[in-house]
Amino acid sequence: MSEQRKDGATSADFDLGPGAPTPPIAIHGGPADAMVRTSAPAVEISDAILTRLRDCGATVDTGLESRTESSRDWWPAAMSWATEGQIPARAAAVVRPTETDQVSSILAICNESRIPVTAAGGRSGVLGGSVPMYGGALLDLCGLSGIRSVDDESLVVDVLSGTFGDRFESELRTNHDLTCGHWPQSMTLSTVGGWIACRGAGQFSTRYGKIEDMVVGLDVVLADGTEITTGGYPRSATGSDLNQLFVGSEGTLGVITAARLKVRPVPAATTKAAYSVPSFAAGLEVFRRVLRTGATPAVLRLYDEVESDRNFSTGDDLCVVTVLDEGDPEIVEATMAVVQREALSSAGCESLEDNLIDHWLANRNDVSQLEPLITGGIVVDTMEVSGPWSVLADAYSAVTDAMQAVPGCLAASAHCSHSYLDGACLYFTFGGRAAEPSRDAWDRLHAALWDAGQTAALNHGCSVSHHHGIGIHRGEYLRQSMGAAHEVLTTIKGALDPHDILNPGKLGLESSFGPGWSVRP
Repeated sequence: MSEQRKDGATSADFDLGPGAPTPPIAIHGGPADAMVRTSAPAVEISDAILTRLRDCGATVDTGLESRTESSRDWWPAAMSWATEGQIPARAAAVVRPTETDQVSSILAICNESRIPVTAAGGRSGVLGGSVPMYGGALLDLCGLSGIRSVDDESLVVDVLSGTFGDRFESELRTNHDLTCGHWPQSMTLSTVGGWIACRGAGQFSTRYGKIEDMVVGLDVVLADGTEITTGGYPRSATGSDLNQLFVGSEGTLGVITAARLKVRPVPAATTKAAYSVPSFAAGLEVFRRVLRTGATPAVLRLYDEVESDRNFSTGDDLCVVTVLDEGDPEIVEATMAVVQREALSSAGCESLEDNLIDHWLANRNDVSQLEPLITGGIVVDTMEVSGPWSVLADAYSAVTDAMQAVPGCLAASAHCSHSYLDGACLYFTFGGRAAEPSRDAWDRLHAALWDAGQTAALNHGCSVSHHHGIGIHRGEYLRQSMGAAHEVLTTIKGALDPHDILNPGKLGLESSFGPGWSVRP
């Protein structure tokens, strides 16, 4: 176990991305010639309505290439379709506001005219959540960018929703010596509003919490253009928590335009360690014991044998644990002492060189491997779920076994990436090759692997999703998981958005615009 100090960390500690959406993969033949693959009915926007939208002060873009590129995200199924010149859907117009009052006017016009509106930021989601399934308006919120204010005394920042994650963190560190502590793999690809709308998690979530733990208050525009503010207090007894109504709602209940988030001082100390454990179940038990003590290291990751060898070249007979904590030196020292005690008291667990976590830190945001695999015809995707400690070991075995039993599966593996007092996240990676080289065969195998894994996870007491959200792809599984409670979600949707204009076809909600797209084989 080694220690390094970080005093006055700045944006130089990480590279900044473009501050704009990054296309996931090139569309074969170019965006101008791309064909829509799904058959959901597309809503057009009349010239008269386009004029009214422009009069709101927002930029309205009806160019074919712009509409095509803006209508897709990092959904692996759609990335596969792009290799054959196809996209899942296409918006009738891309509308780019720069002020909240513009968002309000845009939604009021679209609500009156029954035009679907799909709110989008960096479009880094992997489940089709920002795909405008029924056409209409793609509401690009990236123009609502920047920090509005910082309350250093209370450690709360007010930030606009279209702010890209890396630029948000850079400004916090450089100008205020603060950090949000939210570090998703999509740091340079995603926006603050996207984190909140999809209930995301950062890689340091065991220390800082998921995004829903950081939200103090929100500015939200409802379907009819009404602007509301939620929350705003450290704790309160003021009825239902409306913050959490909109967190994770994926743009189906309202459009988040700004947020107040908890922040912390830039950590003064960082310490890292690595261990080996004889099995995935043994590693989960170590994590469970660590969390029971109250210790919350920022990073606590466990890789099964397959992923340990893939990431660290360790061979196929051990599982790797990587640990990193940051914060006040005395708290960090005590936390890492607890981790070491619980790890080394476990049979078969040994210390490893801590440069393993340096390797992870250097590569943790790398998403470049996905494109060449998909271009090469390989089915590849990830699936993350959460569950209580009491079910995780069996769920890990059940999910990997179920996926590996699907004809055409090449590999199914997992790591535990986020841990809490009551349970943890299992993050599965799987791949396969279809029996025939056709896009339909790719889709069938992709759907079969997803269905096998997601069904096994649900049957063993896990959630549908830990942090990737639902989007299009997981809608049917959300209905299965929630049961009768999904009707409550439907009722809330109907009350807040009676004309169904907000991101229709997501979260497994039926749409008045027509049938959507089914994932299950």
